[in-house]
Amino acid sequence: MMKTGIKRLSALALVASLVGCANSYVVLLPNPDGTTGKVIVTGKKGQQVIDQVSAAVPLDGSKAPEAISGDKIQRDFGAAIAARPLIPERFLLYFKSGGADLTAESAALLPKVLKAVSLRPAVDVSVIGHTDTVGDKEYNRGLSLERAQFVANLLRKQGLKVHALTVESHGERNPLVKTPDNTAEPRNRRVEISIR
Repeated sequence: MMKTGIKRLSALALVASLVGCANSYVVLLPNPDGTTGKVIVTGKKGQQVIDQVSAAVPLDGSKAPEAISGDKIQRDFGAAIAARPLIPERFLLYFKSGGADLTAESAALLPKVLKAVSLRPAVDVSVIGHTDTVGDKEYNRGLSLERAQFVANLLRKQGLKVHALTVESHGERNPLVKTPDNTAEPRNRRVEISIR
């Protein structure tokens, strides 16, 4: 049995075990956001660093990285790639000052939110309301809950179907932009929607 160390550094690597250890290899794929990290493969016969997309090395570390075709990646890893869960998505919807009225840009994001939800079979959605630091903390806690409930109801009216939906209020406790008290900051008047 071969001892192999694989170090994952912000990368998506897949390991194929084809016909015994001699044909096993590691290939580097891009991260979901398009970036590429690197993988260090340490095997019985050496250590190799993969830092290019679609480059592969044998698990024993015996050869330098070499590019492999997309067809080979699909043939060897197609089932594993298809089985990967979708990464969580997060949307920020912003509000006009002092109420639960979405900005026009944020209202336009609602179809994208619904599309992201529809792609997951058993989806969990959390809707968290926030405010800036203008006004009383208790008032802001209530206002942020009103905003979160408004967005959750809006999504339900547009056909939101979820496994679980949580609605929370953070008031002014977790600002996106740190400000002194009683500061109007549009980026803090928001609802965060997390889709998992």
